[in-house]
Amino acid sequence: MQKQDTIGTTTVPVPDHNELRMGTLRSIIRQSGLPRTLFEV
Repeated sequence: MQKQDTIGTTTVPVPDHNELRMGTLRSIIRQSGLPRTLFEV
């Protein structure tokens, strides 16, 4: 997944696993720049 802005492009990895480690998920959320609530089920 990529996000483009005025600074450049940010690439956020999206692992193809059924389960992610908590640290991996936190890192993806932080890198995405999106609110954590969008990732909560």
